[in-house]
Amino acid sequence: MERLLTGVAALAGGSAVALAAARAHLFAPRLGPAELAMLDSALAIQAMHALALLAVALLLARWAGAAVRLAGWAFLAGTVLFCGAVLLRALAGVSLGPVAPLGGSLLIGGWVALFVAALTRRG
Repeated sequence: MERLLTGVAALAGGSAVALAAARAHLFAPRLGPAELAMLDSALAIQAMHALALLAVALLLARWAGAAVRLAGWAFLAGTVLFCGAVLLRALAGVSLGPVAPLGGSLLIGGWVALFVAALTRRG
């Protein structure tokens, strides 16, 4: 799981940088303020959770607890669902209904799982 999370973290981080460059040079002239704000929000969350995925991958090598694994899966799924839905809405005008809130809830759940892991770790 550590390799999967590290790989996804790398893809999420790299694509966040690439999309931020595209936002500045390609999307800014043709998107409205609301769409640009959505894009900025999705990219910030994506970049932040790329680092969170990397941190969980590193923690798994040391702790390997169920709560840490749960945090990793929640961050992975939440990042894909939340950022994917918001990016799709901002760039294509397509709404996926409750997918973004579900993804956001998973991201919050990942942080809660990481908190639980920190409190329950032994040794």
